[in-house]
Amino acid sequence: MNAVTLGPTGTYSHRAARAVADDVAFRESVTAIIEAVASGDFERGVVPIENSIEGSVTETLDALANYEVSVTSEIVTPIRHALLAQGEEFDTIASHAQALAQCRSYLEDHYPDATQEAVASTARGVQSARENSSIAGIGHPDNATNGTDLQILAEDIQDQDSNATRFFVVAPAAERTDAGGKTSLIVYPNVNYPGLLLELLEAFADRDINLSRVESRPSGARLGDYLFHFDIEAGVYESRVQNALDEIEELASEGWVRNLGSYDTKHVLY
Repeated sequence: MNAVTLGPTGTYSHRAARAVADDVAFRESVTAIIEAVASGDFERGVVPIENSIEGSVTETLDALANYEVSVTSEIVTPIRHALLAQGEEFDTIASHAQALAQCRSYLEDHYPDATQEAVASTARGVQSARENSSIAGIGHPDNATNGTDLQILAEDIQDQDSNATRFFVVAPAAERTDAGGKTSLIVYPNVNYPGLLLELLEAFADRDINLSRVESRPSGARLGDYLFHFDIEAGVYESRVQNALDEIEELASEGWVRNLGSYDTKHVLY
């Protein structure tokens, strides 16, 4: 099996993808990854969906709404951030925007005057640090072992020790399954009236289905128009979920409902 994820080598996404496939290719954006899976260029894609500190990855949410794919697994891995540089003297810290945000307190306390530069991935920031002595990167400490020109200036600089990220393993839509302990749905009602969201939530609550995540995102069709992402702790194989889906599809009859499928969670430690 082949897979595609955020590159270059050494990203946290790459570390998660190695639990899926030995043959891993790279793209520079989540949208490009999901598009590559939807088009059939790759069998699997591994994308970050949520971090325990910074919340959902909005690019992933939007790409899942824009392309026909399924979710076949969820990978949860702890995030250990280290500050990596050629030496103590640098004026810029480069990393993925989420990594910079996850280390906000440390950076404010120790490097308040450094410029923070958001790049495509943590590994891209580390690569910049390897190429330029005026730049430090934030990434997994193992990235320093990929060459002899980087020092680990500090380890575990994330603001919370419990920092962890969920990754979705995406597959072509035809591989969607109803078996699994969790299910993800995207609902675009294409209508707006008082109590609409309550009615959507009641479809789950009335059937004792727990929601682990609810999030709204702009539909892109017009200002003030939204779609909703739901993660539920139940599989589509259950009759109560099928009944809830029937009700939600009726409520969204002017729009659409995308069932990304049911899946289980794998915890990967690195």
